[in-house]
Amino acid sequence: MQYLSTRGHPDRRRFCEILLEGLAPDGGLYLPEYYPQVDAATLARWRKLPYDALAFEILSLYIDDIPPADLRALCARTYTAQVFGTREIVPLKKLEDGLFLEGLSNGPTLAFKDMAMQLLGQLFEYELARRGEQLNILGATSGDTGSAAEYAMRGKKGIRVFMTSPHGRMSPFQQAQMFSLQDPNIHNLAIEGVFDDCQDIVKAVSNDLDFKRRYRIGTVNSINWARLMAQVVYYFAGYFQATTESGQRVSFAVPSGNFGNICAGHVARMMGLPIDKLVLATNENDVLDEFFRTGVYRVRGSSDTHETSSPSMDISKASNFERFVFDLLGRDAARTRQLFDEELGRTGRFDLSRDPAFAQARTRYGFASGRSTHADRLATIRDTWQRLHVMVDTHTADGLKVARQHLQPGVPMVVLETALPVKFAGTIVEALGREPQRPAAFDGIELLPKRVTVLPADAAKVKSYIAAHCA
Repeated sequence: MQYLSTRGHPDRRRFCEILLEGLAPDGGLYLPEYYPQVDAATLARWRKLPYDALAFEILSLYIDDIPPADLRALCARTYTAQVFGTREIVPLKKLEDGLFLEGLSNGPTLAFKDMAMQLLGQLFEYELARRGEQLNILGATSGDTGSAAEYAMRGKKGIRVFMTSPHGRMSPFQQAQMFSLQDPNIHNLAIEGVFDDCQDIVKAVSNDLDFKRRYRIGTVNSINWARLMAQVVYYFAGYFQATTESGQRVSFAVPSGNFGNICAGHVARMMGLPIDKLVLATNENDVLDEFFRTGVYRVRGSSDTHETSSPSMDISKASNFERFVFDLLGRDAARTRQLFDEELGRTGRFDLSRDPAFAQARTRYGFASGRSTHADRLATIRDTWQRLHVMVDTHTADGLKVARQHLQPGVPMVVLETALPVKFAGTIVEALGREPQRPAAFDGIELLPKRVTVLPADAAKVKSYIAAHCA
């Protein structure tokens, strides 16, 4: 399997090369040259597999430069009941007729990012040991990616983590999860700005090829194909739990900010998983909903990015969106480069409303979308608790609210749970008048000493920090 850049760079890479590289040299994102196809017989064979074995089967379609026995062992070490709390790893809960919740938040940091990040930690350590090299990971987080990455990488040999986050914009629990870590290979950088500023810094540093090579910079954000590929697995697992036989169709509703989670669903659908609709749910930062309604992709500036009660989705520049647009445009790299590198950089927007390809976003690729507000979140959290006796976090509430707008008779709708309610306790108390249950391991976490450095939204300052701590 070879990987190409969405912006047309002529080089092709193997999986283990892009695992450590992040962005392509031309600033594009890596995708496989083709999506492996899965037929009904294969789906039937996979249906009864445990999660780690299913992960191996799917990942081995994309990874041919790690020996199969080693890849199988990495999957088995990652997806265990001890780490994820249940034998199913991603258990499916029926909420009401035709509506299900897929539990993705039972890992070490109580968010769906653990599903891929735990595997990424194993893959990084394996490949670095094989090469005898080190890696400095630079990431950006709006809340959950950071803690998932740091918990997965803490203590790993040959790895340092430099994680940027928007200063003061995460929930107190999210901040405590990250900033309380005292491991010497973990560095938290609170950036004076919003998440998009953090993401811009990561891309700017990654596009400085000399710096990137000198300091061995890699990424754990969902611009890293390995992370997105690992997320594909839980779409298959959710499908198998929601159906009884291959060929039945299922829809998925996905709270979306950076387009990575739902992009994994797009990949699963392209592989042949019988997904009817991919329902994208945004909060008040509705850049993606606006695109799927109008064909116009219009990023917002920092001052126009709302601070909401579903903060992990407070994103106005969805870095994974380029992967979908590349497919939407028939994998036209020149056109993709023109939209993302030129038009977006020059005007902050592009318009596909008159392009015949835009209609295919719904008809061929199955996308639908909707928006949820703070009032919607409170109402959904309250209704789900009072009527169904299930407590959901704010982001999952956005997904549930929008999912209900797209229900179809006879087609199960699976809502992807993204975090446990304790991570956003303030809004849960506002909605229900009671605190969410807190796992014993996190009692008093907000009171622990914090280790964090505040920096301006300046890529040069971040590069100086990395250089000073890699000596």
